[in-house]
Amino acid sequence: MKKIILAASAIIMALAWGSSAQAQGKWGADSANCIKYLSFYEDSYRAKDYDHATVNWRKAYATCPHGVRQSILVNGTALVRQLINKNKSNVVYRKALIDTLMTLHDERIQYFPKYAVSARNNKGLDIVNYMKDDNKAIYEGLSEVIEGNGPQTRGSIFVQNMNAAIELFRAGTISSEDVINVYQRNVGLIEKASAKTAAEAEQNQKVKTDMESLFITSKVAECDDLIALFTPRYEAASDDIDLVSNIVKMLSITEDCQDNDLFLNAVTSLYKLNPSYNSAYYLYRLNASRGNIDEALKYVDEAIAYEESAATTDAGYNFEAAMFCFKNGRLAKAYSYAGNALSLDESLAGKAYFLMGQIWGSTSCGGDEVEKRAHYWVAVDYLNKARAADPTLAEDAARAISSYSIYFPEAAEAFMYNVTDGQSYRVVCNGMSATTTVRTRK
Repeated sequence: MKKIILAASAIIMALAWGSSAQAQGKWGADSANCIKYLSFYEDSYRAKDYDHATVNWRKAYATCPHGVRQSILVNGTALVRQLINKNKSNVVYRKALIDTLMTLHDERIQYFPKYAVSARNNKGLDIVNYMKDDNKAIYEGLSEVIEGNGPQTRGSIFVQNMNAAIELFRAGTISSEDVINVYQRNVGLIEKASAKTAAEAEQNQKVKTDMESLFITSKVAECDDLIALFTPRYEAASDDIDLVSNIVKMLSITEDCQDNDLFLNAVTSLYKLNPSYNSAYYLYRLNASRGNIDEALKYVDEAIAYEESAATTDAGYNFEAAMFCFKNGRLAKAYSYAGNALSLDESLAGKAYFLMGQIWGSTSCGGDEVEKRAHYWVAVDYLNKARAADPTLAEDAARAISSYSIYFPEAAEAFMYNVTDGQSYRVVCNGMSATTTVRTRK
């Protein structure tokens, strides 16, 4: 009999528990208040009566399961931000509110994983906005966001994370190697980020450039530090393309850090592992820095020849090669490269024309007295084009024109060779040619 009573009691308790659990449902143990306060806060929130909305949101958040509705967490972050801004002078309360804000983001990540990327990015922005004086919190919090979101991280978070790392290094909290690792990770991720529009692609490039500028100006690691850090890594894994690429990038953006064995070896390995216009360009720069003119030009020509490189990239390579040749006395090659740069990218017109004017002004031609001086007419032609294409060059171009014009032949001298002002004149000199107009000094 006792066993029957106990069994019956167990059944009754089980039924009661099941009935309670069913009643609890998605709205939690206090379902009536959960639904009531949800309705109250949502009505006030829609009406933009945020003070009443905040009061009822607190009650809804306290009584409802936090995963019942995403809006509790999303609207909650907006309401808590308002409270933070209203309580700037109350340090203790403000800190508690910021902790609550972070918790809301974390719960959205937990309960609504479909929106985790957006929640992490919003958390990152709030970390930056509300923890401005705590570089450690910014560094650690944003690192967590980046680890979670990877290439989907908002661009500004990468930059702020990098900046916080630099500040911690300056304070002696983390090492230069830590900062280097942050830089490499963040740049690698932004390079993998997909851009749906040209504007997004431009923004990603800006983020990358901003991080590069931060790293360079911070002076976190001098060239010797990088060589000491990366040499053993390279020797242990010279066929690791990711490692080799990183070494090349790091040394190439560091001032006076290309004339060393590590850079030479890494660039050579990169070209073998992944022949591309980028690796060919790096080999050009390496040989150029060491004065290996023919080798440098061989590799820049290879870089330009790759179909994968954009026209603007090729234009930049051509202009750089033109400057290199000009400085090393290869004037005809310099003139050819400058002309190629101009044809590929009109935005380079001013600089290209100016350089072409300098090239013609610097050459030396043979022949009679007019033929020896005719190249100065061509030089002035290009300098006039330069200041017309780029007003910022006007002053420099005017000075060069003045210096070259004094070498024009005198009118009487030109007349002796049957040459008069305004006449069309063909100049052929040192592998270059151009048609110009005769001008004389009176």
